[in-house]
Amino acid sequence: MKTLSDKTNLQILHEDNHLIVVNKRVGDIVQGDKTGDKPLSEVVKEYIKDKYNKPGEVFLGVVHRLDRPTTGIVVFARTSKALTRLNEMFSNRETQKTYWAVVKNRPPNDADTLVHFLKRNEKNNTSKAHLKEVPESKIAKLDYKIIKELNSYFALEIDLHTGRHHQIRAQLAAIGSPIKGDLKYGFDRSNPDGGIHLHARKLVFIHPVSKEKIEIVAPVPNNSVWNAV
Repeated sequence: MKTLSDKTNLQILHEDNHLIVVNKRVGDIVQGDKTGDKPLSEVVKEYIKDKYNKPGEVFLGVVHRLDRPTTGIVVFARTSKALTRLNEMFSNRETQKTYWAVVKNRPPNDADTLVHFLKRNEKNNTSKAHLKEVPESKIAKLDYKIIKELNSYFALEIDLHTGRHHQIRAQLAAIGSPIKGDLKYGFDRSNPDGGIHLHARKLVFIHPVSKEKIEIVAPVPNNSVWNAV
């Protein structure tokens, strides 16, 4: 998988004194993990340090994460005040998140609300969607609708009501529509770049300091399937 090697590749969607929002690429990790690959958070820190000629350590708070094979909007806090407030907003579901996904199998309905109980398997880093509550499961809810029918695929728009581990991936797989490239959840082959066709497309929230309404839209990756969407 590709990793983010340098800050010239950063696509910044919004930047002010309190926060910075970037469009994550396939293969980038948001925060450091056991792979030892350079995380997006470090690249953004370097960008801020260079741009504003900051001496010493740059403060950057990780507000939320996206899975490594997914793309789209990631928000970082540039001040501790913004981090505290953004953490509260995200945990209290005071943000509106919209994702786009491409699937091969048409979902049962053109639009629907999915409710499952997700149980996480730490060993293989997956979540399984159950129709009924099982021990240690958490309720997961999303709305989806088909936004475009492609030659071999269907493009879906998804609005999340909960934020569970691998929620969209597990819930779409549970209705027989795994995401393109997502071998972990039953798609038949991988994408050439090792990613999956799941993109954090839009985020609406109230700015943690100015209290203005912020609406961010992330361009999709440049490949033939996304370009057709």
